[in-house]
Amino acid sequence: MKIEIDSFEAKTKLLELLRQVKTGKSFTITNRGEAVADLVSSVGAKVKDKVAAAERLKAFMLADPLRGVNIKALIEEKRA
Repeated sequence: MKIEIDSFEAKTKLLELLRQVKTGKSFTITNRGEAVADLVSSVGAKVKDKVAAAERLKAFMLADPLRGVNIKALIEEKRA
């Protein structure tokens, strides 16, 4: 649920609003009662970046697969 906040109040309380956004809250900033912007966490962008990175890695592995390398053994070496 987004909380509406006037632009003047948003300006004066920006640091507090950013702290609250970090915890998962979101705000709709209004100007004279009209919604003009949303203040939300940028976590969505990070998730998209991770998905894109995984897709690029998958495409790389399909285009030029590693032959003769035991990936499981490499992973287990790091655990020891």
